[in-house]
Amino acid sequence: MFARSTIRMFLDIVIVSRSIDMVIYLDNSATTKVDAGVAKKVSEMFLKNYGNGSSQHSIGRKAGEELTKAREKIAKYIGCESSEIVFTSGGTESNNLALRGLALANPEKKHIVTSVIEHPCILETCRDLAKSDYDVDYIGVGEDGIVSVEDVKAKIRDDTLVVSIMHVNNEIGTVQPVEEIAKVCKKKGCYFHTDAVQGFTKIKLDSKNIDLMSVSGHKVHAPKGVGFLYAKKGTKISAIMNGGGQEGGLRSGTENIPGIVGLATALDVDNDTKRIKKVRDKMVGGLLEIPRAKINGSMDKRVYNNINVSFYGIEGESLMLMLDKEGICVSTGSACASTKLAESYVLKALGTEELYIHGSLRLTLDSDVSEKDADFVVGKIREKVEKLREISPFKFDGGENGK
Repeated sequence: MFARSTIRMFLDIVIVSRSIDMVIYLDNSATTKVDAGVAKKVSEMFLKNYGNGSSQHSIGRKAGEELTKAREKIAKYIGCESSEIVFTSGGTESNNLALRGLALANPEKKHIVTSVIEHPCILETCRDLAKSDYDVDYIGVGEDGIVSVEDVKAKIRDDTLVVSIMHVNNEIGTVQPVEEIAKVCKKKGCYFHTDAVQGFTKIKLDSKNIDLMSVSGHKVHAPKGVGFLYAKKGTKISAIMNGGGQEGGLRSGTENIPGIVGLATALDVDNDTKRIKKVRDKMVGGLLEIPRAKINGSMDKRVYNNINVSFYGIEGESLMLMLDKEGICVSTGSACASTKLAESYVLKALGTEELYIHGSLRLTLDSDVSEKDADFVVGKIREKVEKLREISPFKFDGGENGK
C-alpha cells in the first residue's frame, strides 16, 4: 500500500529505540520456544540414545524403544492406535501426505472440498492437484471467520475424495466445527482431513470420525522439523516418496527420533490456559480503546491465545517493525505467507475493508506473558499507531471502532 522506501525513511525518523533488556514474544502461532524439559530430553537422545531405530545393535535397539514409547504416548493422547501415527517433518509434509496420498490411492475420485482460509500448504497442494484434473471446491466464510457445516455438506458429491478443513485458523485463531463436519463426511462416504497444527494441545479434539489429522511439533514447544499425520486404520492412502519403508511404508527415511521424543515429551508441558486467556482478554480490551481498531474474526469461537487486530489507515508492517525496536515480537499474519508482502487472503475472505487489512497485527500469547507485559504492549501499540497515523496519507475522523 505504501512504498517500502518511504516506510523505512519514516521509521528512521519516528523510532526512538529503548534499551531492550527483555523481549516480549507474541508470535507463538509462528513457532514456540522449546520447553526446557523437552530440550533436556532431546539432548539426551542426541548424546546417549543416538542410534538409528532400524539398526539391530544395542544402541539402535535403545533408540527404537524410545521411538516406540513416543509413538504410544502420542497415540494415547489422541485416543488412537500407535500404528495410526505416521511421523513426518512437520505440518506441511503431513498435509501433503494426506491429500496427495489419498489422491494416489483413490484415482477414481477427483473432487476435493476445502476452505478459502486454509494454510498455504493446503491451498497450494489443491491448486497443484487441480492441474491434474482434480475439481476443487473452496468454501467461503462469514465475517466471523467460521466455515459453515451446511455449506460443506452441500458441496460433497459421489466422487468427493476428501474434505479438508483446518481445526484452528493460523491467522485469526477461529475454531472450525471440524467434529461436526467429520460426522457429515462419514455419513456421505468421503474422507475427512483436518490440519490441526494450531489447535493441537490447546483444544481437545475427538478423533472418532476424523480420518486424517496433521500436527507440527514446533507449535507446541517441541523442536522444529518434526510432526505427524494421524491416519485412521482403513484409510486408503499411499506414500508420496520412496525409500526404506519406515513408518509403515508411508514415510520412508530415517526417523528423527530426538525430535519425535521431544514432541511426545511436549505433551506434558503445562499451559495455564485460563491465565493466558485472562491476559489475552485484558490486552484485547486495551487495544479496542484505540480509535478505529477492530478484532478480526469471532471472539467466542477462538483459540484462547490469539489476537488478530486491525488499525484503520496504517501499515501493519511498519507497526510490527516499530514494536520490534521496543522488544515486542508480533507478526502481520501467517509467518508462512508474510514474506510475500501481499494482503491477507484470510482477512479478505472475511470481507474486511482494505484499509483495515493492511493495518493488521497477529499477537499470539504463551504462559510467560504477564498482565504487566500486556499493559506495556498495549501502551506501545497505541503510541506507535498514533505516530503512524500522523504520517499516514489516509485521514479519518477517529470515529467509532470497526466502522
